[in-house]
Amino acid sequence: MTLETYSRTIPRILVSAADRDPAGTWLRSDDGSLTFEGAVAAVGLTAGALDDAGVRAGDVVMMTAGTTVPYLLCWLASAALGAITVAVNPRSTPAELAGLAGQTRPRVILTGPGLGGPVTATAPWDGTPGLPKQEQAKVVDVTTLVPRDWADHAAMAAAAGRVALSDRPSPDDLAVLIPTSGTTGRSKLVMQTHRAYAMAGEGFPFWMELTSEDRLMTTLPLFHVNAPAYSVMGSLASGAGLVLVERFSASGFLDAARRHAATEFNAIGAMLEILMRQPERPDDADTPLRLCYTGPAPERERQLEMEKRFGLRIVVGYALSESPYGLIWARGTRPYGTLGSVRQHPYLGDINEARVASEDGRVLSPGATGELQLRNPVLTPGYWGMPEETAQVMSDGWLRTGDLVTANADGTYTFVARVKEVIRRRGENLSPLEVEEVLQAHPAVLECAVVGVPSELSEEEVKAFLVAAPGEELSFPELRAFAAGRLAAFKVPRYWEQVAELPRTPTARVAKHRLPAGHPPGEYDADANGQARTLKGEK
Repeated sequence: MTLETYSRTIPRILVSAADRDPAGTWLRSDDGSLTFEGAVAAVGLTAGALDDAGVRAGDVVMMTAGTTVPYLLCWLASAALGAITVAVNPRSTPAELAGLAGQTRPRVILTGPGLGGPVTATAPWDGTPGLPKQEQAKVVDVTTLVPRDWADHAAMAAAAGRVALSDRPSPDDLAVLIPTSGTTGRSKLVMQTHRAYAMAGEGFPFWMELTSEDRLMTTLPLFHVNAPAYSVMGSLASGAGLVLVERFSASGFLDAARRHAATEFNAIGAMLEILMRQPERPDDADTPLRLCYTGPAPERERQLEMEKRFGLRIVVGYALSESPYGLIWARGTRPYGTLGSVRQHPYLGDINEARVASEDGRVLSPGATGELQLRNPVLTPGYWGMPEETAQVMSDGWLRTGDLVTANADGTYTFVARVKEVIRRRGENLSPLEVEEVLQAHPAVLECAVVGVPSELSEEEVKAFLVAAPGEELSFPELRAFAAGRLAAFKVPRYWEQVAELPRTPTARVAKHRLPAGHPPGEYDADANGQARTLKGEK
């Protein structure tokens, strides 16, 4: 098969897995398990129930997606019908759900127990000229669609003989719309195709050196790209097992891995750091876990501490909703502190390109820092119904990622910052990540977030929000001296504020836009306290 003849889709990957190993156990959760053959039957029956509810190819199906078996089966069933799934955070407010429903006009809204009330208030049409009106979306509880006996292996094996998944979707058909943020207005909805999910599933086991003997455990949300594209599709493409854990719990994570004999998991945001802050136990490394996929890269020494404590190997990578093919540590390499090199497909060869560009569009040489751009066959077609926004990030087949990286001579890339997060202070650009890494190395700091805030002079000032480690008290003069001994003067924060916790997105990343604004009474201003001109030669 070549790129030109590539024909894989989400349902074809599932069926191929069942053809290879029908009786092998694929899906595990605390509620039961499913064989590959049983999964095909359960998805087929669920697809039939969706069809009875009026869902057809090309229709939008909106799901308040929890990390549970019923939601996963509904996602696979929707894809098998050729419908387009909008998977949204079940914690979204009624106004946010109404905004997304008005924007996408779903045929059916799938919810769980307790969510039907808020969702029924959603509008089917937002009044956009040129878009046809549609009848009120039907609200359906996912548990009424999925076979009640999905965990009964005998029943699913019997059903497999009379349920067939159609070959309706093609690789270039849309499979998913990924909301980039919860909003009561118009959200950017990343369009992704069957090809993107199928090729991500085929690539992930190759990049991570996974086999059919592995079990991939995910606590990540199904409304994001990571869990469906890498864990779900990766397990199907490789014939490995999949473990669904409904939510991330630091205290119960390792026990869940032991209970389900998981060998690999994906970590995003602060998950690894949160696990490291748990009280150390002598059996922390006594689990079947051998691999963890994460990004951005921890500092080398911190990564080695994590690997030693949990008895596993960490592989660092980079991707985004707009492209599941990005960067990753190449097999057999350990380029600490980097995002790795360009990901390629295991048998289609070199299909992915990366380059670093300046603000004016010039392609930069190794050693320079600029915006990472990607070009590959699984880039998003764009943002749903937003041609202008699409044109801002797509140019001549290249995706502007919005991430600043440094291109290294060995073909790897080092993350610097989000373009929008770069702070301009005293004529210099600085990355918040660099400051955060220094502050988080202090034993009194559990975690922190660094942002730019308005300056009374020009450009910006630097502010640090900090969460104290358990049992510790924060001394801002001490922390400022600590930072000044490790950072250039213009990078040392002027403002310091302690918070109980950092606000987070549904995917566990710090939501910096939700940090407190202004200058409250408890804030520490180093300039007002006479320290601005005394540290590290500051002028």
